[in-house]
Order: sequence, then C-alpha cells, then structure tokens
Amino acid sequence: MKFLSQNPSETKKIGEKIAKKAPLVLALKGDLGAGKTTFLQGYAKGLGVKERITSPTFLILKKFPIKNNYFVHLDCYRIQKSEEIIALGFKEMVNKNFIAVEWPEKIKNILPEKTVFAFFKIIDRNKREIIII
Repeated sequence: MKFLSQNPSETKKIGEKIAKKAPLVLALKGDLGAGKTTFLQGYAKGLGVKERITSPTFLILKKFPIKNNYFVHLDCYRIQKSEEIIALGFKEMVNKNFIAVEWPEKIKNILPEKTVFAFFKIIDRNKREIIII
C-alpha cells in the first residue's frame, strides 16, 4: 500500500487506518523527522492506546496496555547488537503483543518472518510518502 500524507494529521490518520489490520510486528524505516513517531501516534490510537506516544529513543522500549495485551514501541537507534533487545524480552513479547520497531535494521536478524515494513520518505516540509509492505 502506498500513501501520500500532506501533513502530520494525515500521517496519524494513516497510522490509525493501518491499525485496523494491525500486524503483530511493524517495522518502520525512514530518516529522522520522516514521520515514524507521528504515524505511530495514530497507529497506537487505532489499537486503543490512551496514553500519548513519544519516541522512546533514550528509553529504547515503552509498553502501553491494550485489551488483553500490550502495544510495545521499540526505538533501536541506540542499539549496537540485537542481543540488547533480546535481553529486554523481545522474543516473549512477539508472541502476544503488537510491536512497532523504529530503526529495525539494527535488529533485522531477530525480526519475525511475517514482519510488515513501513517505509517513510520526506517529500517536503510536511508531505510524506508512506509505503507499507
């Protein structure tokens, strides 16, 4: 699926729409400022998260309760080895939670086979191209 967002509000709405078909693991790729966290704000809302979503860059992982499981937001920007994420319980989390991974290339060797990828491209100051495969 390919989307063209004209502004951050549209990016959130796209995220909310994708949450209706939520994959268990969603990997987001794009430059800093490309809209990944903005998209995840809408995605999390679509999953039923009530809390405000911010990038967990310095925390690496944030968990938000939803229904009978969690929405887990990982930011692997500061990760050196995938073992760091495994030590946080990644393998156990994957089986029953909705997980969004920013900077997934840092842990590509442990991502499940059915991971869905979202690619973000900056077109101009507000406009973003989002491709989900």
